[in-house]
Amino acid sequence: MTAEQRSRPIARTRAAAQGLRRSGAIGDRVATVTLPIAFAVVVVIGWAAYVNVSGVSSLSLPSPAEVGERLIANIPLLLQNAWPTLQSVFLGYLLAVVLGIGVAALINASKIAEKALVPWLIVSQMIPLPAIAPLFVLWTGFDIRPRLMLIALVCFFPIAVNMIDGLRTVDPALVDVLRTMRATRRQRFFMAQFPAALPLTFSGLRIAAAFAVLGAVFGEWVGANSGLGYLIIAFNSQLRTADMLGVVIVLSVIGVALFGLVSLIERLVLPWNSRADTVTKGPR
Repeated sequence: MTAEQRSRPIARTRAAAQGLRRSGAIGDRVATVTLPIAFAVVVVIGWAAYVNVSGVSSLSLPSPAEVGERLIANIPLLLQNAWPTLQSVFLGYLLAVVLGIGVAALINASKIAEKALVPWLIVSQMIPLPAIAPLFVLWTGFDIRPRLMLIALVCFFPIAVNMIDGLRTVDPALVDVLRTMRATRRQRFFMAQFPAALPLTFSGLRIAAAFAVLGAVFGEWVGANSGLGYLIIAFNSQLRTADMLGVVIVLSVIGVALFGLVSLIERLVLPWNSRADTVTKGPR
């Protein structure tokens, strides 16, 4: 048997394994889309059945059909008020990214900064948002600033904590090699530590994306005359529960879209990381 003949079964085996990996990856992607949709359908069916069977008042729990009807009727109003909320979410999230990465880099560079700041990072997350939001309004006024401060307060913590953990995952041997090559601390940070921290940092960015909408809503509850959070307060005062739930759906879509955008950026910045996840999961 020639070498070429012996290599053919190996090549076929490799091709089959690659095909299984591709089919497994495609199956995972399909499941990622279809399973949440299927779960949502089940929830809506159960919701509609409960409303019909229990006879609960529409002021307390409207039917899905009524919520959908009010959502469509309020589209112009929702679009008008979505822009202030989107602006607050986007700017506040960027502020949280800058603050979180800056604090993480400072703590990583200095043991004194770590001992001084880490306890206050934890304390910052113990403050109830309804308690601090009115104070931000008193300190800054009825403009976008208190909303940005609330969003940054909610979002910067997961970014900072995940990046701190990521910076500590760098291979010490790589840092030693750069040190022997007389690389400066800044060069070692950007050439070794920061790239190693990116996977965990993006995990924090995704978590923060889910929290950004929450901070914007709290800010609009106490210091705004427009926005989706303001609409919730307005509809609540008029006992328009179906309209309120429509706003909640729009806010959920915004949160999911921001989460998906961060995930897409991660795939573009760290394509090897997503491929590694796919290969690790493999076919089931």
